[in-house]
Parts: sequence; structure tokens; C-alpha cells
Amino acid sequence: MAVDADRMQKPVRKIRKLLKNMSTSPGQDEVHDLRTNSRRIEATLHALSLDSGRPERQALKQISKLRKRAGKVRDMDVLTSYASQVPRLDGEQECSVDLLEYLGAQRQKYAKKLDLVIKQYASPLRKRLKQTSRQMDKALHRNGSRDSSGNTVNTKAAASALHLLSELTQPAHLGRNNLHPYRLKVKELRNVLEMAENAKEKEFVKRLGEVKDAIGEWHDREELLTIAKDVLNHRPNCQLLAELRKTADAKFKTALALAESMRKQFLRVSERADKRSSRANTRGPAEPVWSATAALAA
Repeated sequence: MAVDADRMQKPVRKIRKLLKNMSTSPGQDEVHDLRTNSRRIEATLHALSLDSGRPERQALKQISKLRKRAGKVRDMDVLTSYASQVPRLDGEQECSVDLLEYLGAQRQKYAKKLDLVIKQYASPLRKRLKQTSRQMDKALHRNGSRDSSGNTVNTKAAASALHLLSELTQPAHLGRNNLHPYRLKVKELRNVLEMAENAKEKEFVKRLGEVKDAIGEWHDREELLTIAKDVLNHRPNCQLLAELRKTADAKFKTALALAESMRKQFLRVSERADKRSSRANTRGPAEPVWSATAALAA
């Protein structure tokens, strides 16, 4: 196995198509595809050191802005879904309706901002992404040869994965203040490992996806709770706030347990690290981790 050329190119094709056909008021699937594929392009270009040329730097800058705008819309979609799932609570119907109306209004506002950025960047970014696609092809076609540093596409991808892997062993202790930033590292490593053929069949890649999703849901629940506190006039004993807080706390425990379990099983991070230490003790990755990483370099 090695780097999958089609998997590398697919996000570029999807973004170019979205920029051409995306509706003024994009649906949830369009927004999700825009964010997800933007992340994958960023991870691919960084992993293969294809982010130094002027066209690629400009493309990345515009992709980043698009992704952030799409992220605002996506957040409102997810939070609206979670707010709709809150059980009916006596005396809290008005607060529930107000919360949903606020999220809907915010969604419309962010969708308009996203549409403005798409209209501004669509044409030039599609051209730059076409150039980026050519650069990827060139890198893949010369994969058998080495660059000035003696590296091939496969070895660059594997080296990038190993670097990200080392970052996942830190910090020594995970908690509310660092769990969401840790998710970003998990997501980036997963995106790089997924460049390999049959990557999704790898046990470690699957576990990274589970950890990413669990932390993401906890963070979204916390955001919903924060918004509810800020925009609604609640009684001191508001049941809606209590329910949102209860759910967020439960999701945090689940996410933390999954992250710690992954670190212990796959990264072999010791649970005996000194509580005062900022560095974790590790005995080196387990075999499924090496298998997923080696798939890039094969």
C-alpha cells in the first residue's frame, strides 16, 4: 500500500464543484462537505510539503477563510439539532422556542457571510485549485524519484504522520482546558493517515475517528450551554439549563474516557505520569499505529 492518488485528489474536485454549484442558502450536506474537504486539502498539502508555492499559499489562505465561514454555519446546524433533542420540560417551552429561534437567526446570518466569501473567491480559487491538482499529480508521478532532501511523496506523508503522532502523546493530562485543542491534532493525524490505500480499514484510524467525534460532540454541547446562558432570561432554577449542563457533563466524561483509552492502548501513554509534570511518559506506539503509518510509506 502507499499514498492513494484518488484520495488526495478527491477533496480538490469536490471543493471546485461546490464553489461552482453551491446554493445561496447552502444545505447542511453542502456546508459539511465544504468544511471536511477543506480540512483534507490543508492536511494533504502540509503533509506532502506542497504548501510553499505562491499559488498553493494563496489557495490555502482562501480555503481557510471558507472553512471558517462554513464552520459557523455548521455549528448552528449541529446546535439546532441538539437543542431540538432536549426532552420536553414543564414550564420551559418558551425558553426552548427562543433558543431555537436564536440559533436559526444566527444560521441565516452566517450563511449570508459564507455566500459573500464564496462569491468573492469562487472563480480565482477554482483556478488555483486546478493548479494545486496539477502539483499533486506531478508529485505523485515522480514518487519513485527523490527530491533535493532525498524524500519521496510516501516518505513525506509518513514523516508527517510520525510528527503528528508524537504530538498526540502530549500533554501528560487531558482535561476541559485542552481536550478540544487535542481533537484538532487527532483530526489532522487522521486526515494524513487516510491518504493511504485502505486506510479506513485500519484499527487505529477507526479509533481516531471515534475520539474525534466524541470530543467534537462534547464541545458542541458546551457551546450550546454557553449560548443558552447568554441569550435567554432564565429563572435561577431553570430546568433547561440544568438539562443542557447535565448532557454536556456526560459527553465530557465519555470523550475524555475515549481519548485516554486511545492514548493508553495505541500510544501506550503511562497513567502513572507525575501530576505536576507537563510531559507524558510513553513506551512507544503499539503495532496498529505502526501499521497505519507504514501504509503511507509502502
